[in-house]
Amino acid sequence: MIQAGRSLRLGRLLKSEHAPLFLIPMDHTVTDGPFADAHRYRELVGILADNGADAIIVHKGRLRLLDRAVYSKLLVVVHISASTRYAADPNDKYQVGDAEDCLRRGADAISVHVNLGSQTEQQQIRILADAADACDRAGLPLIAMVYPRGPGVKDRPYLETVLHAASLAADLGADVVKLPLGGSAREMKQIVDTCPIPVVSAGGSQVSDGDFNQFVAQVMKSGARGIAAGRNIFMAADPAAKVREVRSVLQANFVGALGVRPIDLARIAPDGANPGLELRS
Repeated sequence: MIQAGRSLRLGRLLKSEHAPLFLIPMDHTVTDGPFADAHRYRELVGILADNGADAIIVHKGRLRLLDRAVYSKLLVVVHISASTRYAADPNDKYQVGDAEDCLRRGADAISVHVNLGSQTEQQQIRILADAADACDRAGLPLIAMVYPRGPGVKDRPYLETVLHAASLAADLGADVVKLPLGGSAREMKQIVDTCPIPVVSAGGSQVSDGDFNQFVAQVMKSGARGIAAGRNIFMAADPAAKVREVRSVLQANFVGALGVRPIDLARIAPDGANPGLELRS
């Protein structure tokens, strides 16, 4: 029964095999401090909810501060990993929440951060594994944010480390993995094709609107399930317009479970035959 609850909530998060996932991390406030005053933060959450975001990612204390109306428009993912930029080792992520507590507070899912190759990798991997077990008991989906980051991966090839990050998330029980996708289109596709669970890409540092839209399009063409972008959305000159713009780019370039864009699915005949439809390889 608990697993059914996890599956049901995961279905709400992913919606369908033919819909891209648009996550907005807003948990930067623990790592880097506030990016907006309290009024603007609440305003931004409303903007995201009204213009096409699927979910926000916050820390547990923020749930009691969210407008109740937000819950009817957005899913809320609680991040249970933390560190600050002032720490001796900012890559040392430690646990600051648990699945059952987050469920009581109103979370729809939780997320855990692992820095692969960091000096505290062992503890972070154990936190991820324990969180997967706790999510089974609580009935919550688990998003693993796994980044190759630290001295252990300093001289290792990008593709090798991100492939390893993806498999780590799947092997330890995550439902979705967030990765720092990059490199060539071929490398992105290899990472997505190799990973047995849905992949969403980190949005990265703030760049120009044109560069970010191009990046989102490339990510989606690789077969990724979606994007998790914060700074490039809420730090935009017009966040509402930016959310709508990125949602459009996601939808236009999304490759579904059949290897086709949703716009192409409408052309498939009822019996599944469509000589003019090309599957994407």
